[in-house]
Amino acid sequence: MPHGADDVRKKFILTTTGNFYGLKPSSSLADNPELNNFLDDGNEFVLSVSKHENELHLSNKIEASRNSREKVLVFFKLHPTVITEENLHQSLLVSSMLESPINTLYQAVKQVFAPVLLKDEHWRSAFDPKLAGLLSELELGLGSVVRHSGAQPSAKKFHVEEDVLGILTPNDEFQYWAELLESAEKNSVRERAAHFTEQFKPIQKEYSGLDGLSMAEVVDLVEQSRDTLDDIWRQTDYEPYPETRMVRLMDVIGGALGRYVQRKLSGLKILEEPFASVRENLRTGISICEQWVVACEHLTGQVWKRHAPHPWKGNKQCPEALHCLAKRLDEVRLTLRMVHEKLLRLLPGGKQQALTSDVVFEPFSGLNPLHYNPYTEPLWRAAVAQFERLIAPSEQEVAGRLKSYIADVQDNPQQLLHVFQKHKELIKRPTISKELQSERETLLARLLDYNKGTTDFESRCHGGPGDKSGPLIGRNLPEVVNKIVWVRQLIHKVDSVRIAEALLSDLSGFKGFLHFCDDLLEVLRAYEQEQFEDWSRDILSGLADPKSGISSRVMDLDHVDGRLKIQYSDRLVSLLREVRQLSALGFPIPAKIQQAANTADKFYRQAIILKQVAHFYNTIDQQMIPSQRPMMLGLALAFEQVIKAKESGGKLQITWDNPKELEVYIAKLQSAAEKLSTENRKLRKWHTDFTDKVEAYIMMNVILTQRWKDGLQELRTGFATLEAQVWIAVACIFATFVKCSTYFA
Repeated sequence: MPHGADDVRKKFILTTTGNFYGLKPSSSLADNPELNNFLDDGNEFVLSVSKHENELHLSNKIEASRNSREKVLVFFKLHPTVITEENLHQSLLVSSMLESPINTLYQAVKQVFAPVLLKDEHWRSAFDPKLAGLLSELELGLGSVVRHSGAQPSAKKFHVEEDVLGILTPNDEFQYWAELLESAEKNSVRERAAHFTEQFKPIQKEYSGLDGLSMAEVVDLVEQSRDTLDDIWRQTDYEPYPETRMVRLMDVIGGALGRYVQRKLSGLKILEEPFASVRENLRTGISICEQWVVACEHLTGQVWKRHAPHPWKGNKQCPEALHCLAKRLDEVRLTLRMVHEKLLRLLPGGKQQALTSDVVFEPFSGLNPLHYNPYTEPLWRAAVAQFERLIAPSEQEVAGRLKSYIADVQDNPQQLLHVFQKHKELIKRPTISKELQSERETLLARLLDYNKGTTDFESRCHGGPGDKSGPLIGRNLPEVVNKIVWVRQLIHKVDSVRIAEALLSDLSGFKGFLHFCDDLLEVLRAYEQEQFEDWSRDILSGLADPKSGISSRVMDLDHVDGRLKIQYSDRLVSLLREVRQLSALGFPIPAKIQQAANTADKFYRQAIILKQVAHFYNTIDQQMIPSQRPMMLGLALAFEQVIKAKESGGKLQITWDNPKELEVYIAKLQSAAEKLSTENRKLRKWHTDFTDKVEAYIMMNVILTQRWKDGLQELRTGFATLEAQVWIAVACIFATFVKCSTYFA
């Protein structure tokens, strides 16, 4: 058997070791005793290799360093045997040991053996269910140890929480706090862990079943994740969340979202399928990536920096891999697919053959656009460069057609801008942008003139809607909303012009144009804010004035004219509309105004009932027959007593701020009003019946006949039912006979 450098066995082990550590092994290692023992002794099972400084150290036992930065390479035998050239690849296993033996075993079980033995149909059927359960328990137990790696009985808590090497997925972090809740000895630690566990619950289930969610649902999950992390960072009831853990959590969430987008898009042939069928998926995938990147940067770069109880101390956090994936997808969507699509539309039919998908996307053959990493990036950039060379002739052709389109509308700024916006992806291309240099300069000049004359703002910003010195009047809009909608329209016009920046930024006059737009926008936005602040001051002042119609008192009883007045004015109805519309426009409604609007909205139904009751109270005297009023006196006094029962110092004390008391009060009012109304209807009916009967009998000339006697008996029966109020019955009879006497006069 050959020895030293000619030994195939040793060459395999030393070459593998050199590749692993990135260095060339010393030639002296070929005669290393530990290496010889491992290869030539059937009872020697292990050879471990570690690096100390720049030298390799071989051993026949595992020497795993406690320093997580050191790594160990392990060769071990499948069964007791001497390693030969023939059995080298059948008897030898190779494994690296990174960070710690526990983490290595955990990752091997989780990533390799558990999926194969528990999910693969072939091996699962051959694997004992009891062993499957033990394997699952082993994975869970190892995961718990890894998540709490570095914890020693004497270690300080922050040392444990700063160790995030075991946090590889969002659920690892969620599980960390759940396990801490179960294992912590101190109440304070358990309570804090319980709080964080509860905070994570809304998103934990979503990340556990991430692949089952639609892309639209994951867009919502990104927003929910941002809010959850914000709440956790800002909480002040417990010791703050460690910044190191938050950095790791943002990264692993970014990793989970990026892998999700890649899996969802991997089922599409994004460079081959029609653009219409992949466009929306690409857009949503980009949105998921970009929204999480923006959320992390905004929270760590602005919001948490200013949070005094727990300020963010490190740099702005950006999930870099997710950011790069978003840029790659955006390049596919805009630079490759959209540009290609728009070039095809503008090319004449005879020249589209040179731009077919199999021709222009051929440079990307063998490349997966979804696989972004530093190693694939050079190949991708080379493919993009080749793509651009292939489409260059078509760009020249299209530039000529765009020139003619622009020439047709160059005297109309809005139409000119529309043409540029419609074809902006093409016009931004360096080749076409250069060809359209003069047209772009024309657009810039037109836009500057357009902005200067686009608004008569200065002449219409002083009066009310519809006035000569005020804005145009909108349909069914409160005044403050009308003014704000008007100025928003002007802002939109200026903003729509500013989006030409991507097309014109290289022109010499663009900075002056941009400066003019910014100044105009500042004036318009100041006017918008001023209108809102004036409205807020007026409403707040009105809420403090009981005569304004928007105070909190429910109603007044005027002791001069005796009329009942409900204090739910039409102004409250308009306030409701204003608050709703201003909120929809994005304005932060002051708390007192929002509370008043909520109250007005909540009690609108009660106000309608009270207005009906007040109308009844104020008009009941007109509904009574004068001769019957004394009979109604008792019920009328009872009704009025209910109203006056809540008076104090001459003012009714029921307010809109006490819903329970108001409900009880309304019920009493309705009951008293119903009794009074019912009695009045009954008496009016009796009066009408008596009168009708007497008049009918007289007209039929049956006085003193048997029918008159019968009719008189009916009247007596009716009177008997009113004997408690006999004096009014007499009054009715007297009134009837007065009428009768007119027929015999």
